[in-house]
Amino acid sequence: MAVSRYVSRTYGWMFLGLLITGMVSLGLASSEDAMRTIATSPGLMFGAIIAQFAVVIGLTAGFRRLSSAAAMGLFLLYSALTGVTMSVVFLVYTASSIANVFFITGGMFGGLALFGTITKKDLTGVGATVGMGLWGLILVGIVNMFVQSSALNMALSVVTVVIFAGLTAYDAQKIRMLALQSADGPSEESSKSAVYGALSLYLDFINMFWALLRLFGDRRE
Repeated sequence: MAVSRYVSRTYGWMFLGLLITGMVSLGLASSEDAMRTIATSPGLMFGAIIAQFAVVIGLTAGFRRLSSAAAMGLFLLYSALTGVTMSVVFLVYTASSIANVFFITGGMFGGLALFGTITKKDLTGVGATVGMGLWGLILVGIVNMFVQSSALNMALSVVTVVIFAGLTAYDAQKIRMLALQSADGPSEESSKSAVYGALSLYLDFINMFWALLRLFGDRRE
């Protein structure tokens, strides 16, 4: 019972983060003034991206020092900042294609998370492989910022989906293992661990969504 509570709490935080991200994005997208400001103020978006990096680094680097309440607060702040940066998709893609890709991502994520949770196969090797692939993806992505190759961008999107699909299954299995280790531990540590698990799953979902949107999203005329 304690294990199922831990897993439910982890996924609950992850879904709350997605809900906040969606509400912030939709709230900004529904305001013409807000979208005009975003479209004409690249510095604002750049600042939000820098703030995202600062928050997630503070959250991961400060695992041992932060209280569970601070970790929860930073996770929710990160989710809200992601909502700000993701609002730009409404300037580029149609609302219907954004919704379709969201549901596709949800279906993929759910299936992969279920597989990672119930499989008896050790996915540690998968996690290590896709982890190395992620570093390669980042390096090639930096190169493509200067090359600006549409073909390479498409290939990067496909590889991103594959990498984060693997990470989703791996993280889901890791959360199940952490549940076995942490569920009966101190409530403070257990709560904090659940937030960090939620952050991993949240990042898997968001990155998979971005990549699928680049592949299948319908651009505005």
